[in-house]
Amino acid sequence: MLKQDGSPAGDIKLNDDIFGIEINEYAVYETVKNYLANQRQGTQSVKTRSEVRGGGRKPFRQKGTGRARQGSRVAPNHVGGGVVFAPKPRDYSYKVPKKVKRLALKSALSSKLRDKEIIVVDKLSFEEPKTKEMIEFLDAVEADMKALIVTADKDRNVVLSASNIPGVATAQVGTLNVYDILNYTSFIVTKDAVGKIEEVYS
Repeated sequence: MLKQDGSPAGDIKLNDDIFGIEINEYAVYETVKNYLANQRQGTQSVKTRSEVRGGGRKPFRQKGTGRARQGSRVAPNHVGGGVVFAPKPRDYSYKVPKKVKRLALKSALSSKLRDKEIIVVDKLSFEEPKTKEMIEFLDAVEADMKALIVTADKDRNVVLSASNIPGVATAQVGTLNVYDILNYTSFIVTKDAVGKIEEVYS
């Protein structure tokens, strides 16, 4: 465990039932796929032949022209015609069992500990929002510039201090998800947040 200035702050024992389980790749895969599907807006829409303007009259007579017979100019084989099996607005979201989500989150946390990508700090606070101070903190704890900072509760100064740094994001224990844990190289978590994670998921 480190202090905010990067100096040692003693040891912390992490719960093996959360940070030391055997990683279940299938649960992680299903949960990440579910998260990404639920983020989709599903607002795509393309016109079918029944919705394209025109097509009321037969383009040319049936026989005698030497050309293939055509019934409408809005048919899919014409330029400007309708689209076959056109995508329409739809809801992509679906549900994953709570037990699978819980297992996936524990697996993600365990993988971070296994890969030595977890940085625990005793506390993290700023008197006022300062991007410079956040950069100094990340340098002090030797974090990768693609980092997720997790606090027990929302800290406005921490959130605003990190908001202008590309690749750095903040989260609270209550909003933590598997995709964010895996998407960021460095997982920076406060001591209070560790306690809350262990309380919620143990």
